[in-house]
Amino acid sequence: MHSVRIVLVEPQEAGNVGAAARAMKNFGFTDLWIVGGKTERTDNVSAWWAVGAIDVVESATRVLTLEEALADCHLTVATTAIRGRQVYDPLTPSTTADLAAASLTDAHRLALVFGREKYGLSGREVMLCQRTASIPTWPEFPTMNLAQSVAIFCYELGKHTRPTTHDRDPAPHQLQNQLHNQTRDLLATIDFFGEKNPDRMCAELQALSGRVALSTREASLLLALVRKLGKRVTT
Repeated sequence: MHSVRIVLVEPQEAGNVGAAARAMKNFGFTDLWIVGGKTERTDNVSAWWAVGAIDVVESATRVLTLEEALADCHLTVATTAIRGRQVYDPLTPSTTADLAAASLTDAHRLALVFGREKYGLSGREVMLCQRTASIPTWPEFPTMNLAQSVAIFCYELGKHTRPTTHDRDPAPHQLQNQLHNQTRDLLATIDFFGEKNPDRMCAELQALSGRVALSTREASLLLALVRKLGKRVTT
């Protein structure tokens, strides 16, 4: 089974970190990363909420940027509420697990990114990830606690516990990010966006490419093609 990394971006409450760690361990996951220079409020709250999983909290990897947390991952998914934000082709916790099981092997890593308790992930942070996923909640009360969200995703991912073998070698995040960035530059050069919003159009194109689960070879070929076209356009 592929490995799963839970990434918390600038969590504010130690209790939420502890509860998220406990939810992770309930379903067999221990790779916790915390992004941001600010340290959440520290007291015994984290230990209390992480009963039985304080080892996950203490071994968490802390980095300053989301890019660092995603650099060695092969499938990256931003969790977000659809309300108030345009999201293209969002996954659910169940389809996230299905996609990971179908496209990743034991040698690959899935990163699930969760945002701040008050306002979630920024648009830029969502764009850093290949796909987006949302929990289908009751429309009149859509907001969920951070640890509850982590638990739901980990529950679905935990269903796929059997080792899988695939011939495909999914492209790592850094390679896919290079492909997206250089494709955007090429599209801007040929005035593809026109009067339309580049961020929104690129988000839609990124969601489209994310369905394919490009292999390392496929992404490398596309990147070489984009670079070659870019040189032709500018000469």
